Amino acid sequence: MCSTASFKEIALFVSRFTSGAFAIAALAVACAPPRIAALPGTSAPSRTLPVPALPTGHRKIVFHWELKDQDLTARGDGVARIAYPDSVRLDFFLGGSYDGGAAILIGDSLAVPGPEVTRRLVPPRALLWAALGRLDLHAERDTVVRVDGPTIRADIGSPVHWRVSFRGDSLARLERVDGGRLREWVDRSPDQRVLYRHESSGRTLSLVIQRSDAVSAFDPSIWHL
Repeated sequence: MCSTASFKEIALFVSRFTSGAFAIAALAVACAPPRIAALPGTSAPSRTLPVPALPTGHRKIVFHWELKDQDLTARGDGVARIAYPDSVRLDFFLGGSYDGGAAILIGDSLAVPGPEVTRRLVPPRALLWAALGRLDLHAERDTVVRVDGPTIRADIGSPVHWRVSFRGDSLARLERVDGGRLREWVDRSPDQRVLYRHESSGRTLSLVIQRSDAVSAFDPSIWHL
């Protein structure tokens, strides 16, 4: 279905699906987000957490994406153009067509114009940075760190607002927590796969990175939509 439908057609479907009686059905099937368990591992209160950042220079990443959101499934190709230290433009193209959407993230500012389906493809700011390997969280009062073999985990905030996991110095997972429940998360696998999930809606976005290349500076026009 989604290989021939346009972004506009999918956006219209999403709008209709989440209105009226369909919204009631969507709420009925939504499940409560899971409660977080205690952090595994050994307490390491003096351990300094890694601070993963974007690689210096400019980089172009090509990926495949797939979105699953209740009764909607869409897939296609995408490109991330990343400029150190804090800028990225994402372009999504629907499989089998030239339709697409884009998002620009510069520091704390995230712009996602266009159809509703494009906004569903883009995680919130901190989780989007995490998908790209950068940890960018606002300061919190308390941090609890535990070490479990090669994995370092930390609960950030009191009560916990974020749970972060590192594989060596690399960001492996970032979870947003509210009221002791896991609300949404990003997981980065060593095999170049990235998965985002919003727990209460069941929405998932998976990315499979095909290529990551260092490139020369981008044309300044790409930072305007």
